[in-house]
Amino acid sequence: MTGLLAIGFLVAASLLIGVYGVRAARTAPDFLVASRRVGTGWNAMAIAGEYVSAASVLGLAGLLLKNGVGTLWFAVGFTAGYVAVVALVAGPMRRSGAYTVPDFAEYRLASPLMRRLCGLIVLVIMWLYLVPQFKGAGVVLQLVSGTPYWVGVVLAGLVVSGSIAVGGMRSATYVQAFHYLVKLAFVAVPAVYVLVHVGGEVRAEALTPVSVPEGWSRPLLDINDAGHPLLATWSVLLATTLGAIGLPHVIMRFHTSPSARAARRVAVGVIALLGVFYLFPAVYGLLGRVLTPHLVRDNTTDTVSVVLPGEVVPGTLGSVLTALVAAGAFAAFLSTSSGLLLALAGGLSHDLFGDRGPVGGLSRLRTAVAVGALVAVLLSLPAAHLDINVLVGWAFAVAASTFCPLLVLGIWWPRLTVAGAASGLIVGGVSATGAALASAFGKWDSGLLTVLLAQPASWTVPLAFAVMIGVSRRGTPPEGAERAVLRLHAP
Repeated sequence: MTGLLAIGFLVAASLLIGVYGVRAARTAPDFLVASRRVGTGWNAMAIAGEYVSAASVLGLAGLLLKNGVGTLWFAVGFTAGYVAVVALVAGPMRRSGAYTVPDFAEYRLASPLMRRLCGLIVLVIMWLYLVPQFKGAGVVLQLVSGTPYWVGVVLAGLVVSGSIAVGGMRSATYVQAFHYLVKLAFVAVPAVYVLVHVGGEVRAEALTPVSVPEGWSRPLLDINDAGHPLLATWSVLLATTLGAIGLPHVIMRFHTSPSARAARRVAVGVIALLGVFYLFPAVYGLLGRVLTPHLVRDNTTDTVSVVLPGEVVPGTLGSVLTALVAAGAFAAFLSTSSGLLLALAGGLSHDLFGDRGPVGGLSRLRTAVAVGALVAVLLSLPAAHLDINVLVGWAFAVAASTFCPLLVLGIWWPRLTVAGAASGLIVGGVSATGAALASAFGKWDSGLLTVLLAQPASWTVPLAFAVMIGVSRRGTPPEGAERAVLRLHAP
């Protein structure tokens, strides 16, 4: 009951804060990029709140418990992605004047067809990313209240779509900044208390390699005991680092900054905020290996962050700590889903349907939010058995194999052509998505094939870059390409 009350207060506070942004959402630019007037501090906290998702609060600790310390490379990649964003895309993307990645593609390549192709890819990435958020909401609500899994999924869909459809990006900014603070406090405080409470003997056992199977203590990823840990680790780092460059909701955020310089400062701030947060999921995963090994046997490792405080601290205090973690996890689902739904709505309305008028466009955007949330809820209902980080990893792999090469080459290489960009997007998107589906629904005897399908970025990202460059070299860049690139880099 305590956990349910904490989640209820969080949802109510989120809705109230979101309503504050309603008065500013009167046009499509207001709705999508908050009229480019979001300050650096608010934006950094909002991006961190949006980025710290179910994969960070639940999935990272769960995979650490299940697969070993090599899982911490996910946290390295998630944070390092913003280093790549600062270095390669933040400033130029803000100078482009585009609202979305498809907007940028049309501007850079002078092709409405590219806008629509990119809009379709936005939908694939966003739905892949939304499913684990809603899945996490269903799991957490089921844990703290005993309600069926589908209740949490539907509730998360209703709350997020309702607040975003009304207030747009400005509402999302306030809510996501609030959620980052909630997540940091509600995840960190129980983690520190439990770490102190268990005593030195348990802490030593959690950190001593001989107390756990050697494979678990190996500092590399070994996916499903398939072998080839170096390849798996490299592939995860490629997906998470380069995927951050290509995530549509991340890129959209930088357009809310008033200038390119401010966008870079925001990205640097995000790196610091993420670095602080990722210290704490590791605590739950390491202690969970000693104190909650039954979660591995039950295949419920994604719940370790919520279950651990109650297992360690009995009575009312344990219930309060569990409620804090549950509310922090729910904040992660809500804030990340807000950004994802905004980007998805932009893909559906602003890019695919091409209605960019200030009134009709806003109406379409709100309808698109509702449609996008409905589809995500329907996809999430049968996904209860899939690991959260696996689903998020697929979204990162698709983003790294499509929008990352498009943005990097579009910003830094004037010779990119429409045919080259389209070919690379199709090849990268089809190969990464196909590998994810084959991994989800197939059983493979080959360990190498298992790794290449479960974490495909090691071959899909180079393939997409190679196709874009190879096809572009055989064609002619669009007229005005050098002028477009100059605008991306000129102060």
